[in-house]
Formats: sequence, C-alpha cells, structure tokens
Amino acid sequence: MYSTDIRLDPIDKAILRELRENSRVSIRSLARKLKLAPSTVYERIKKLESHGVIKNYTVDINYRLLGYQLKALILAVVDGEHILEVEEEVARSKNVVALYDITGEYDVAIIAVFKTIEELDNFVKSLLRNPYIKHTTTSVVFRTIKEKYTLPIE
Repeated sequence: MYSTDIRLDPIDKAILRELRENSRVSIRSLARKLKLAPSTVYERIKKLESHGVIKNYTVDINYRLLGYQLKALILAVVDGEHILEVEEEVARSKNVVALYDITGEYDVAIIAVFKTIEELDNFVKSLLRNPYIKHTTTSVVFRTIKEKYTLPIE
C-alpha cells in the first residue's frame, strides 16, 4: 500500500504537469524544459512512481471513433454479503471502463461503453442473471459535457 501523505515540492509538481500533458516526453526533453539535470528528473520520476503518485503511463483514446457509440451508467443493488465478489466479476467485462462501490440507494455504479444497443441489452441482462444483483437502473449518456480524470496539480 502507498502512503497517503505525499509532499510534493514545486519540481515534483512541474514534472507531473508535464507528464500529464505528454507522458511520452523523454527525460532529456523534460529536463531541458524544466531547466534541470536529466538525472534529477529521472530520480524524481522514480520516486513519484515508487510512492504510487504516478500509477502508469497511458494514451487517451477516443473510443467513439472506434465504434463505441453508447455509454451507459448502470446502478446496481447487490446482496451485501456478495458486493466485492460481484464487483470483481463485473470489473472483468471488456465493456466496463469504471466501477465504483458507492453509498446510498445503490451499491455499485458501472460506467460501460458499447458499440450497439444489443450489446448494452445483453450486458444488462447478464448482470440480472447474477443471483446477487437484486436490480439495476440503466441510463444512456446522450452527450458528454465534461469527462476529465485529472485534477489541477497544486
């Protein structure tokens, strides 16, 4: 488990901001831009990785252009003794892009993407075949107003 009390200095913050904009930037280019030695940048990045601040390096793919035209928010009520088991099973679906264990009227929130309405229909029906899922409520996303998984680095 990682520490939850990481102190970032201005150099760490600058490195994170730059990597968030372009995770493919070379150490040498990053060092030049930040006016630091490449070894300093390298060591800072390794420290941020080891503390879990940097979890991975990724690319932001526009899945709509790959045919995933439907996005759905699916809320589920699950038998309390089996929530973790259900969450682990649902999380393995290729269509699930986010899964949250939540409070309130529902136990689980699922964000999933599909190429067709039939895929969505089959997915929801497969959820309902699980004996521990009591019921679901599905909402289809018409438009994405904001979808940003980054916060300001302050």
